[in-house]
Amino acid sequence: MAQKAPAAPSVKTAARPRPNGAKLESPRMTQSLHDTVLKTVDQKGVKFIELWFTDILGFLKAFTITRQELEGALAEGMGFDGSSIEGFTRIDESDMIALPDPTTFAILPWETPQGPIARMICDIVLPDGRAFDGDPRQVLKKNLERARALGYAYMVGPELEYFYFKNSKSTETLDEGGYFDMIPRDEAIALRRETAEALEKMGIQVEYAHHEVAPSQHEIDLRYKDALTMADQVMTYRFLVKEVAIRNGVYATFMPKPIFGQNGSGMHVHMSLFSGDRNAFFEKSDRYHLSDVAKGFIAGILRHAPEFTAVTNQWVNSYKRLVPGYEAPVYLSWARRNRSDLVRIPQYKPGREKATRIEVRSPDPAGNPYLQFTALLAAGLEGVEKRYEIPEPVEANVYEMSPAQRAELGIAELPGSLIEALHLTEKSEVIRRALGDHVFHRFIENKKLEWDQFRIHVTQYELERYLPIL
Repeated sequence: MAQKAPAAPSVKTAARPRPNGAKLESPRMTQSLHDTVLKTVDQKGVKFIELWFTDILGFLKAFTITRQELEGALAEGMGFDGSSIEGFTRIDESDMIALPDPTTFAILPWETPQGPIARMICDIVLPDGRAFDGDPRQVLKKNLERARALGYAYMVGPELEYFYFKNSKSTETLDEGGYFDMIPRDEAIALRRETAEALEKMGIQVEYAHHEVAPSQHEIDLRYKDALTMADQVMTYRFLVKEVAIRNGVYATFMPKPIFGQNGSGMHVHMSLFSGDRNAFFEKSDRYHLSDVAKGFIAGILRHAPEFTAVTNQWVNSYKRLVPGYEAPVYLSWARRNRSDLVRIPQYKPGREKATRIEVRSPDPAGNPYLQFTALLAAGLEGVEKRYEIPEPVEANVYEMSPAQRAELGIAELPGSLIEALHLTEKSEVIRRALGDHVFHRFIENKKLEWDQFRIHVTQYELERYLPIL
């Protein structure tokens, strides 16, 4: 992994920030939210509050404050040293402020010897109150403002797959089940149910929980939300899945491809744009029930997918999943029912116009959800604003086509490795503009370092393949 474990951030007194670039509530509404948090903490006997935020690579960071510090934290934020956080800033400009978002307040779903523990997710700002360009949450907020300026709210519903293993040192599975299998006395069923209950206790709505295709592979689906809320929920989801597993003596991983010869774990992202209460993707008179906005969005995804893949699939291991034959999309096409395409349109059901959406199947669950949703939104909006033409859908199995057949249909491919993806991202004005210069350059720098470390590493495969014969 390219990132070194950073030192724990140090907490210090912060000046009052005035965040820019984000749509804030009125002072009265903000004070009401703060009062609600303080009242709940006192009623529940909460002594400690964790402040969460996310680094550029999507790793959850946190520090803990006491009840006595909470009122000041809500009003002014809490200062910390940002130079130890991956992709944040240099040591000579390291002062950062974590400003808790009171709308994210929740109590963790288990008791501790110190009583209940609460958490809030933070925006990162500079000491003068400006939004910090290196904060992935702020990056997503800025892109949501772009969508809002066009009259749209961006809604997402991801499906995150993951594996349970006996421990973190091997890929020994808990079961040999398959898709939707119901295995009597299955340990993983209990783990899924406990995780779903933990999510619900934190106010996160669960739609489905089931066994996935590969042995010991599982999925818990979250209810459709606005993209910022959902990115916060994805970070919480990954934390809870792992925490519940550890508490039960097993290990959960979102690694995209941990087992050779089996399906990897994806994060299929369902998306739509809303204009007020109207689903901007729905058009009753269209043969696919898709509006021009939806078609432009799909065309933007297809055209810019090679450029955003380094963001939606950010690890060397991600490209072990993006290969033909394991239900992961490789080819840039769309369809209504075919799951071999990059973009799938779930079938329209009369009376459920608000459920019209597109499903992008390439992202994996090990990335940074704030940046993943940002990249997908930016690509889609580019197609909407510039009125990209959508190609015809491809309902045939693209995997079974010959290269000549795909070429005739104009079906291109996703990049086949992290370094190939990075070269495409580097040239992308769409992704650079969406991420901002700070995140864009630091993300690419970190990923190139990861690739360099990978390419000089001698793998077990090479030893087994070459040592006996060369």
